[in-house]
Amino acid sequence: MFTPDPIPRPTGPPASSTPLGDYLNQAPPGSSSGYAVLPRSLAEAMPLPWQHQMRNLLAEFHQAFGHVQWPVYRVVPSRYERLANLDDDQLAEVGCTVEVGDDGELEYRMRDGRRIENPEDHQVLVSCLDPIPPRGVQPPAAPPPPPAW
Repeated sequence: MFTPDPIPRPTGPPASSTPLGDYLNQAPPGSSSGYAVLPRSLAEAMPLPWQHQMRNLLAEFHQAFGHVQWPVYRVVPSRYERLANLDDDQLAEVGCTVEVGDDGELEYRMRDGRRIENPEDHQVLVSCLDPIPPRGVQPPAAPPPPPAW
């Protein structure tokens, strides 16, 4: 039997037509403007039902986009650092040189010769040690707190 009452409308904003993009735009861990990276050790440590769901989603994804010429990606753990705080190896990694200018001040330049103004405020990505341990390796235990005298 049908009720004469109107169908209740959902409250709140309408559902997004780009929910994954909306979520990734919030910059969760492992995401950037072009990529979303899942550390394999964490994915394989998920509860078994999650792993089954993830496996099924990835299988559907790869089936849908299997025709694309996939490159091999090299994922490097990185962190943002101020240009003025980098050592010579890190400067070379980001393609920058530093030299003493005519006025005696340090001048930071990109490979193409462009001068970088305010290197104290200019942030770049540099590689770092991976803080996520590989599967099967336990992270080091936190040091005990100092005694309260």
